[in-house]
Amino acid sequence: MGESAGIRPRRAALEILEQVRDGLPFEAALSVGIDQLTEPDRRLAHELAAGVLRQRSLLDAQLARLVNRNWTHVEAQLQDILRLGAYQITTLERVPAHAAVDTSVELAKQSGGARAAGFVNAVLRRLSQAGPDVLPVPQDPAERLASEYSHPLWLVRKWIKAFGQEPAAALLQWNNFRPRLVAQPARQSLIDLAAAWNRAGLEFEPAAYGAGLIVDRSRPAELPGYGEGNFVIQDPAQALLVQFVDPPPDATIYDACAAPGGKSIALGRRAARVVSGDISPLRVRRLRDNVRRAGTGREHVIVADARQPPVRPLDIVLLDAPCSGTGTIARHPDARWRITPKALRHIVDLQAELLDSAAAIVNPGGLLVYSTCSVEREENVAQVQQFLTEHRDFHREPARDFPSELCSPEGDLLILPQLHGMDGAYGARLRRTG
Repeated sequence: MGESAGIRPRRAALEILEQVRDGLPFEAALSVGIDQLTEPDRRLAHELAAGVLRQRSLLDAQLARLVNRNWTHVEAQLQDILRLGAYQITTLERVPAHAAVDTSVELAKQSGGARAAGFVNAVLRRLSQAGPDVLPVPQDPAERLASEYSHPLWLVRKWIKAFGQEPAAALLQWNNFRPRLVAQPARQSLIDLAAAWNRAGLEFEPAAYGAGLIVDRSRPAELPGYGEGNFVIQDPAQALLVQFVDPPPDATIYDACAAPGGKSIALGRRAARVVSGDISPLRVRRLRDNVRRAGTGREHVIVADARQPPVRPLDIVLLDAPCSGTGTIARHPDARWRITPKALRHIVDLQAELLDSAAAIVNPGGLLVYSTCSVEREENVAQVQQFLTEHRDFHREPARDFPSELCSPEGDLLILPQLHGMDGAYGARLRRTG
């Protein structure tokens, strides 16, 4: 296999892993890392990088047995090269073992010279010849699940306590599958979008609850109607959140943390106007591009800090708050390693601050909708309960005509991946006393 055929996507995957290690979110690293590749190479680079992140602890356990020194002392880039090789050997049947070894050795030679190449060659050849070891199965259920599904142990323990052992295992399993793209109608209706895709011979299927069309593609821009703004890419859970908001046609809505813009665009199809704010100029640029491509013209984009919202009191405020993202780990394979107990405590404090700020710009009789893409109680129902304790002029208001199986006992939106087969999401409708 020549370098052009084999090294390029693996080098891209290695660069993606390096950027994730340096703190860049996987999605951002991916968009940069595979931009110049051909479509087959894009798919391979994506699969390799995401697969290593999803199976990192399993790969490390296998590799640690094959190195002659402490695995934690192996240089970080060499660890990633070995993980990439091991992932191909143990998981990707379509990649011959010798190709996985040879390309990994070439990567090591490029980054660390002959000595690094020799080290990688020795480790991966032992793995390819002997096959992966049968690792001992921990007796503790949480340790077994953390090992089997490659998640942090503290998070597995937390989910077992919250959901029970079997539902937690189902959530872990869900997180290790790559989700497919889901398109939500924008400038075309769902019926018209489906008809256009049928005419184009595109294979797709409806998402649950009529929340979009599922398509097996990796590049949205190549789908018919993308350039015309006929659809946006958005998980069904987020589309259902917009349905949960249920704004009247004459409403003006402030979307306080709006980027990348899918919810603002969907709200713009239902309401009179949407003011879409985000604190990051870079994210606002993406938000503005999406609104320009697929919006109605009723969306108005601003750079704004949700802690100090620059708007007068309105009848509807949507606070889709920054969160741990534990409901979207399947979509963001690095998120499981990013979140820590300390980071979770910090984000809970920030959410409370943002809720206070959002409440101040809700008119009497108006609606505040608080939402996250987390499955953690402290970010969701506990956060809302604390808010209602401190803000006696707000109360919960159930959504009209909304599927009861997507609601918590309190009447909040509650979507769990292991139950509903989509990203996790939470939402609460909080009505201010008139």
